[in-house]
Amino acid sequence: MSHFSQASVTTPDGEPAPLVPTTYGEVKGWFSAYDQVLFDWFLTRQNSGGGQPGDLLELGAFMGKSAIFLGRYLRPGEEFTVCDLFDSPATDDSNAAENRSSYPTLTRRGFETNYLAFHETLPTLIQAPTSVVADRVKPASCRFVHVDASHLYEHVVTDIASSRLVATPDAVVVFDDYRSEHCPGVAAAVWTAVVTGDLHPICVSASKLYATWGDPEPHQAALRAWLEERTDLWHGVDVIDGRPLVRIGDQGVVAPPPPQPLHPAPRTEPAPVAAPVAARRPGARWRKLAKDLLPPVVTRAIVAWKRRRRG
Repeated sequence: MSHFSQASVTTPDGEPAPLVPTTYGEVKGWFSAYDQVLFDWFLTRQNSGGGQPGDLLELGAFMGKSAIFLGRYLRPGEEFTVCDLFDSPATDDSNAAENRSSYPTLTRRGFETNYLAFHETLPTLIQAPTSVVADRVKPASCRFVHVDASHLYEHVVTDIASSRLVATPDAVVVFDDYRSEHCPGVAAAVWTAVVTGDLHPICVSASKLYATWGDPEPHQAALRAWLEERTDLWHGVDVIDGRPLVRIGDQGVVAPPPPQPLHPAPRTEPAPVAAPVAARRPGARWRKLAKDLLPPVVTRAIVAWKRRRRG
């Protein structure tokens, strides 16, 4: 059964039109409450106190759940770019197989419908393999990069290299599925960049690794001070090759207020419940009480007596 309230319609080309979500929860995707909290903390910190300007970038969009969330933090004069194949043909057989198995419902029209339910304008869309990002996004321009595209090792290696080229010196770069058992290629590529490259982890959640190509210490110091004040997030610190890494766990955290639709569904007030007819008649309560208490033989005698009087 659909969770959407809009009826299904057909577009001029005969394809079913995507249904417009009326709440953020109706947008399909994977975005945990505490990753939403962490996104909100990093982006709000960037946006406050005259933070360094920079653009936003997402590699891999699916149906737009995280993109809709990210779009709330775009400041005037900044650009938000989203790159995804959407429903374009994949460039190799492995990627095509991955898309068929993991993202069979992904279309650009579906993404656009979902995004425009919450924002007035679309981000800049690149409908192409993420390997083109380094050529299509300005170097050193992005302050926040979310990488959640292909899970294939070779593609992730390219996405990591692209994120380095487009990131500002202190940008936050987030990698999804860095430890998921169904995509070991992501883990291999990300941890290789950490151990042998200049990717510096800031923290990890169950699903995402937050890192920077610059100095992680300012991010970590502010993050640990913020975490010390929270009881709904557990955290600890590990040291990997001499570098600290903050581990964060969920202890009942609640997601930030979700993005609100531009045109929410009209609220329908429940119809007032009418009192039972018997309860509105004078004396009805006493008649019912007498009926419940009197023996059946007495009740039948009273009924017969009333009939004789009417007759």
